[in-house]
Amino acid sequence: MAAAKIRKGDKVVVLSGKDKGRTGEVIRSIPKDMKVVVSGVNVAARHRKPSQINPQGGIERKEAPLHVSKVAIVDPKDGKATRVRFETAKDGKKVRVAARSGEKIDA
Repeated sequence: MAAAKIRKGDKVVVLSGKDKGRTGEVIRSIPKDMKVVVSGVNVAARHRKPSQINPQGGIERKEAPLHVSKVAIVDPKDGKATRVRFETAKDGKKVRVAARSGEKIDA
């Protein structure tokens, strides 16, 4: 599953769509739907009527989920998009590694 390769807190770059080329941090991961929410990317505007909670009303801007296939992790070495592979560390733990440079993604 590709969603396990991209986690909350990862720095990602958008590969396609209206926000192509933009980077941001993953705020939330939704593995069931294979989607991620990235800060400042895919912002949707909702026009809200005034209510008791929000007496002013107005336009509410919020990041909408993106499919994980539309984003790629930023390589820690050169800042470009990379795929992710898994390797087993010496202590037996599974570690995410950037396929582009071989750098470890997990700190």
